[in-house]
Amino acid sequence: MNTYKYLFGPVPSRRLGNSLGVSPIPERTCSYSCIYCQLGRTKHMTSTRKEFFSVQDILNEFSAYQNNQDLFDIITIVGEGEPTLYQNLGQLIISLKKVTNKPIAVITNGSLLADPQVQQELMDADLVLPSMDAFDEKSFRKINRPHVSVKYDQTIQGLIEFSHKYQGKLWIEIMLIAGINDNDEAINAFAEQLKAIQYDRVYVNTPVRPPAESNVQCPDIKQIQKAVQTLSAISIDMLSSGNFFSEIQDSYEAVLSICKRHPMNSFELETFLTTRNVENIEEFKQRLNNDPAINCINYKGIITYRVK
Repeated sequence: MNTYKYLFGPVPSRRLGNSLGVSPIPERTCSYSCIYCQLGRTKHMTSTRKEFFSVQDILNEFSAYQNNQDLFDIITIVGEGEPTLYQNLGQLIISLKKVTNKPIAVITNGSLLADPQVQQELMDADLVLPSMDAFDEKSFRKINRPHVSVKYDQTIQGLIEFSHKYQGKLWIEIMLIAGINDNDEAINAFAEQLKAIQYDRVYVNTPVRPPAESNVQCPDIKQIQKAVQTLSAISIDMLSSGNFFSEIQDSYEAVLSICKRHPMNSFELETFLTTRNVENIEEFKQRLNNDPAINCINYKGIITYRVK
């Protein structure tokens, strides 16, 4: 049975198509503990970069996908936290590009973009997707809950500097949260920030999966539409996605592997199991319900499965 420590998916992404995920950091290791995070609260809070795993070990796993490259459109370095904490990120990007012609994307919270070394390592990525959820230090602390060493002004300045150096595609993502950063003042502040950044696209997102904190709510549709219009942005909620995939033969282990990095709702689970010809889906769901390693969360009337 194939099992993977560093790779997962391909996972359907509403922005990227079918994305093969690469996780170069330990679970829930991050410089933030965002209130909306779909993985739950951060377990290991740090802003220090480390060589958590060997680049060669990650490449050895990737070699197992060489015959299945038609199953994914892009390779996304995202991890279970903040991928720029991986000290060998630049080497990993360059090494992957030597063995595949698929584009390499990095999804980052942007917290380390003020570091010139991080900026340099990201230059070889084809696409970088940094978050920009806050508009001042207060909202930064309230939404992203960063490591004490990470300051709002530094992250914004780092993003601005990087955007003027980077030659690949830069897509900004803003997570709107009701009552915190969705009012007119916040939207106008985002518009001012964007004037200083050289970017290709802006995406507006909302907490569609169970967030780390139960009091996190989606904004009113009118405010989402206002943000989209004011920022000339794309609403992620209005994009469609495909189906999950896993090379792991055992369906239960495959679901656990996916949910560890990307929670699945009941509809996604049913579609995934159907493609694998699992006969008794309700029995499968019951097994998940009884598994102490799984959180079954009722969010907006839909059950979502997330590894604890």
